[in-house]
Amino acid sequence: MLAIPELGMPQSQTVTTVYNGKREVWMDYEQAKAYFLELMMSTDGEEHERAECVYIQLLHGLDKCSDEDE
Repeated sequence: MLAIPELGMPQSQTVTTVYNGKREVWMDYEQAKAYFLELMMSTDGEEHERAECVYIQLLHGLDKCSDEDE
């Protein structure tokens, strides 16, 4: 069992992402991961880094993922 529950698999299928200032609620977690993977692979520079940041958070199972420093 993981000591930090946020690092486990998502409890729900919905996820909220913030990318480039745009907030979006996804009803399908896998669809969000696929979108950010494709975005990450098709961009470079700062856009790539932003997409990668969100994608990594999705891989960790977080239900709120952002490219912004909090």
